[in-house]
Amino acid sequence: MTGSTLASTADPLAWLAEESAAVRAAGLHRDPLARQSDSAEVNLASNDYLGLSRHPEVIAAAQRAVGVWGAGSTSSRLVVGTTRAHLDFEDDLADFLGTEAALVFSSGYLANIGAITALAGRGDLIVSDTGTHASLIDGCRLSRARVVVVERGDVDAVRRELAARTERRALVVTDSIYSIDGECAPIAGLHGAAHDAGATLLVDEAHALGVRGPGGRGVVAECGLAGAPGLVVTAVASKSLGAQGGIVAGGTLLRSHLIDRARTFIFDTGLNPAAVGAAHAALRILRDDPELPVRLARSASSFARAVGADRPSSAVVSLIVGDPVAAVAAAAYCRDRGVLVGCFRPPSVPAGTSRLRVTVRADLSPSLLEEVAGIVDEALRHVGVRR
Repeated sequence: MTGSTLASTADPLAWLAEESAAVRAAGLHRDPLARQSDSAEVNLASNDYLGLSRHPEVIAAAQRAVGVWGAGSTSSRLVVGTTRAHLDFEDDLADFLGTEAALVFSSGYLANIGAITALAGRGDLIVSDTGTHASLIDGCRLSRARVVVVERGDVDAVRRELAARTERRALVVTDSIYSIDGECAPIAGLHGAAHDAGATLLVDEAHALGVRGPGGRGVVAECGLAGAPGLVVTAVASKSLGAQGGIVAGGTLLRSHLIDRARTFIFDTGLNPAAVGAAHAALRILRDDPELPVRLARSASSFARAVGADRPSSAVVSLIVGDPVAAVAAAAYCRDRGVLVGCFRPPSVPAGTSRLRVTVRADLSPSLLEEVAGIVDEALRHVGVRR
């Protein structure tokens, strides 16, 4: 049989069967969990930290936006995909975050990729760390800059890499709150290192907006760095704001540059009107109720104490299980008892550190959280992690 005949009769994707079997054998297969609209389950797996995704004002704002602008943005932002609602939301975001300007993308993933690739390229240096989100990692790879990865939180290592560089420009990239375990990065130290070396610092506040800082303005604001020169903030509307969309905030020159150079802004359909309306309403609620993040922090601390975990730096309580099969079993134990928790396995986390990731919400009562904590503790005992 000739090579051409083989190519025409064999399935070139047959290798997927073997790959699938290997993934399943390692306990790493995933199936999306479909929630039901009438479910009574307590959801501690989402990133809806403030419980605003179902807030009546947020839902009403989304409905109004659809009535005014239609279901979709219909094109990229640079054609006719920008509405007055987009610009109003961006103005209020900038005001809230303490920056000159903000720009909204259709997702946080695209915001990070767009910002990094527009700020660094061939002939530049990016210093990242081992805790950065996949979107930051992909942005670094796509930038074609030289990328150096240091241990997360190692400010001295960042300083050394910046001092040794030969590149014309440098960009330091980090999360402010690491998404897997909810720990906080040393933002003030990283800013000092970047500033001293004439580098730009990009901070992803996805898990800090609405959670940390004065009135939920994030770790950057908490450090007194809001609007600082050479600092770029990215965030999302899909977590504490309960909707969808990515955010880049900084100076007016940065916004203009991203509009001209960020491919994920230029060539992507604009964020849909419903998401813009919902996120804007959620931002107003957060602005008008600065105690929301305070209640969230109090609830997260109480829950962590109840499950025997360290006091959290954010709304995330991470409980190491170790084995991925055991982690899945523990999550299933919780689900069977009406509680949804996150189950994180490789490649989301390093091998041997599979875990339950519990995200506390500000709208849950202390009594309910205490009940849920008991179920989570039972689950860990059920899989042998605790005795």
